[in-house]
Amino acid sequence: MKILDRYLLKKFLTSYVFVVFVLVLVICVIDFTDKNDNFLKTNPPWSAVLFDYYFNLFPYWANMLSPITTFIAVVFVTARLASHTEITAMLSSGISFKRIMVPYLMGAVIIGGMIFWLTGWVIPNANKTRVAFEIQYTKNPYYFDGRDIHVKVAPTTYVYLESYNNTIDVGYQFTMEEIDSLKLKQKLKAKKISWDKEKEKWHIDDYSVHTFRGDQEDITYGNAIDTTINLQPKDFASTYGLQETLTLTELDEYINELKSRGADNIATYEIEKAQRYTSPFAIVILTIIGVIVSARKTREGAGFQIALGFFLAFVYIIFFLTSRSIAQGGSISPYMATWIPNIVFGGVGLILYRYVPR
Repeated sequence: MKILDRYLLKKFLTSYVFVVFVLVLVICVIDFTDKNDNFLKTNPPWSAVLFDYYFNLFPYWANMLSPITTFIAVVFVTARLASHTEITAMLSSGISFKRIMVPYLMGAVIIGGMIFWLTGWVIPNANKTRVAFEIQYTKNPYYFDGRDIHVKVAPTTYVYLESYNNTIDVGYQFTMEEIDSLKLKQKLKAKKISWDKEKEKWHIDDYSVHTFRGDQEDITYGNAIDTTINLQPKDFASTYGLQETLTLTELDEYINELKSRGADNIATYEIEKAQRYTSPFAIVILTIIGVIVSARKTREGAGFQIALGFFLAFVYIIFFLTSRSIAQGGSISPYMATWIPNIVFGGVGLILYRYVPR
């Protein structure tokens, strides 16, 4: 690594850390102001507020803003270098613009790799504590209000509940059907089903089992039975922030579980997974654009280029949020939705590169 590489890389990474710290600190202050009334109402221990919530909220926002903070850091550093004629001096000495971009790309790869590791396995575990704190102290009590719930619990077994009360873990109008080759083989019916915490099984009272053999139907009745099925009270609990608390391994397993059950809320989790893979590429693309838009020395000075950088960052955020909302609506694939901003801004980078000073 040349002296110039170390010089630019150091400026880039230190500016990134500074921008992240300042922006996230401001967000935490705003968040505290917003949630202060909740804290006064629920009176959580201040140690929990600091360590369970804000200690884990800081890396959460640092990750969320990583592409934007990287872009702002690049623009800030490069614009100052251009205003001091350092970029011009580098080009005049025979260093190509591509060569100047090498330390920036090294920094982007370092940040991208770190972010991928953190979002894949470290931050989700921190989010488990943060989300649990939010549910307990800042959110209203959750009541499951779903009706006519259909769940596939095994390859040929389907469960139906008319309603479920998550405060007492009781489901009403329960049926469990075994269907093989589109034919109903057996149906278990009961007015209610309740969760036994000690046994960790479902308890069924006053049930009937209907067995079908061709045109014949045999019915047997029972008073009580305990059973284990691929369904638990957590499946009716609040899913607030759940996708943020799952590591990549857990996220894959959960998506596969939802697909096996025929669930219709998979898009949220697929978007989360795709975002974790595309975020490092976004960091590299925005780094390249940041260098390009701020490398030219202008009469307006570094302030104009920094302002331009903020504007482009704002456009990227709007673009990303819009495509994500469209994906959640089911109009496009979640994976395509997370790649569209990168593809568009990658094209913008190629166009801007034609006009960069060389």
